[in-house]
Amino acid sequence: MEEGERSPLLTQEQPLSMNSLPMSSSPSSASWEEQVEAWGCRCCPGANHQVWRGNPGYSHPIRKSCIKYLTFLSNFLFSLLGLLVLAIGLWGLAVKRSLKSSWGEPLPTDPMLGLVLGGLAVSAVSLAGCLGALCENSCLLRCFCVSVLACLALEALAGALVVALWGPLQDGLEHILHMAITHYQDDPDLRFLLDQVQLGLQCCGAASYQDWQQNPYFNCSSPGVQACSLPASCCISPQEEGALVNTLCGSGALHLDKDTAGRVVYLQGCGSALQQWLQDNMQAVGSCITTVVVIQGAELLLATWLLWAIAAQKAAEDAEAGPL
Repeated sequence: MEEGERSPLLTQEQPLSMNSLPMSSSPSSASWEEQVEAWGCRCCPGANHQVWRGNPGYSHPIRKSCIKYLTFLSNFLFSLLGLLVLAIGLWGLAVKRSLKSSWGEPLPTDPMLGLVLGGLAVSAVSLAGCLGALCENSCLLRCFCVSVLACLALEALAGALVVALWGPLQDGLEHILHMAITHYQDDPDLRFLLDQVQLGLQCCGAASYQDWQQNPYFNCSSPGVQACSLPASCCISPQEEGALVNTLCGSGALHLDKDTAGRVVYLQGCGSALQQWLQDNMQAVGSCITTVVVIQGAELLLATWLLWAIAAQKAAEDAEAGPL
């Protein structure tokens, strides 16, 4: 074959195949990735796929999503619980008209105020964790972690004080009961709590039923109709005719001798009964406290893992954008 002549085999056009085509990204895909990068949107589809493909050391997206939504769901439930407690406290204050105090007066000494403050604190901390996990906001997640750590520290301090002062606290139960008996008619919440203690433990008074002489209304020298009487919660059978409570079942019980009074009211004081109840239920109380601490620790651990994942994602994105 002479120089300059071409082979007839080379003049034939070879068919194109899929493998011979150059690989290039479609304009629509490139434009979408450019928009995602320009917006800085982490919630957009495909926003993090480049980081995951280009950085094998980065945390797996499925694992991060599980931690994110588990943190969001748990904090969302606790925020609902906190808002419910807050609503109950506000309702109790509104019913008893404790909120009608003027701005210059001190806050009302009401147990419902404790529910309001506790519900407000729980809902605020949980909402911070909830929004921080959903929006991947490191600032909110750090505030949540600091708040949970502070709660754990306070709980540890309170537990240490209870263990160290357990003996004096038990001795102070009777003093607290004496104070409650004296102010029985002053506060409806205090009256309700003392009635429930006497009904549940089947006791009356602090050391004995005669402790009700300290109450200005039940004292035998009182001019009222309740003189020498006892509350219905001290009676052995306070209910008559079904569910109706006979509020006069303890009328004149302090006038009776011990044997006769023992057939109508409980003679044992609530101080020793309450101490015995605490000793018998110490394991249940400890289990409840341990459960609360474990839940708080799990919440803290999830938030910490999510913070690490967010920091790793940001570092990976910065590494991708660095050479450019």
